[in-house]
Amino acid sequence: MNIQWYPGHMTKAKRQMQEDLKLIDLLIELTDARAPLSSRNPDIDALGKNKLRLMVMNKADLADEKINAEWKAYFQERGLQVALLDSRNKSGMKEVNSLIRKLSAQKTARDLARGIRNRPVRAMVTGIPNVGKSTFINSFAGKACTRTGDKPGVTKGKQWIRLNKEVELLDTPGILWPKFEDSMVGERLSMTGAVNDQILNLEELSLQLIRFLQASYPGVLYARYQVEETGDEMAILEKTARSRGCLKKGDQIDEEKAARLILDDFRSGRLGRITLETPDGERGRRTDGDDKPD
Repeated sequence: MNIQWYPGHMTKAKRQMQEDLKLIDLLIELTDARAPLSSRNPDIDALGKNKLRLMVMNKADLADEKINAEWKAYFQERGLQVALLDSRNKSGMKEVNSLIRKLSAQKTARDLARGIRNRPVRAMVTGIPNVGKSTFINSFAGKACTRTGDKPGVTKGKQWIRLNKEVELLDTPGILWPKFEDSMVGERLSMTGAVNDQILNLEELSLQLIRFLQASYPGVLYARYQVEETGDEMAILEKTARSRGCLKKGDQIDEEKAARLILDDFRSGRLGRITLETPDGERGRRTDGDDKPD
């Protein structure tokens, strides 16, 4: 599948982000723990150069627990501060707070050396679409959040969220990058819901997911749908459709409905804790006969 999605508003959002970066001290980058490398916008590294950085692997409760730990170590080895988070249930928020305090201490020390006191850390929350930025901010801020008003140099009407006397947050729209050089990246982001379903062939995408699950998580489809995982992915899709009543008039298979069912069950975690890629590339291998690592 050759998936590309870069609507015009993302160009404007990226341009605005470049301007806003001049105002912040800390960049909080959210990724999807089910595809933590694929869900990192490569533009962020260039845009956030020389800024304090915190990477939050969100939706960690939906991802393979063992592989979560592998990815966390992978990114830490590359110099990033990393936290695992389920922002819906606030699991991992203590770790996020701890790392922000750690990074804030570096900034505060620099400020004191320059004679600046009592200025809060200004943090930007960024990430691709559907990675959970708004949920993260709401969970982080809670009911006590207050808007601190416009900042100099910021477009009129832009508001910051004051978490406490030490930290202020700025939300940003989810942005992708203009072209996925690796088709597997586009597929993984489509599976997790980061790409608009309306531009996708959901049946083909579900077949790719079934193929991946057969190879990397055998048994999960049987556990969920009570279908044998034998045969090719189309046969499994058809068996799943019959098992779950995804039928048209005349007892015909409704492939699109079955495809949506499987994708929705993966995205919601009903298939279990599944990660689409690993640091060593084993689950990042193609499953269409091309066994080259990503």
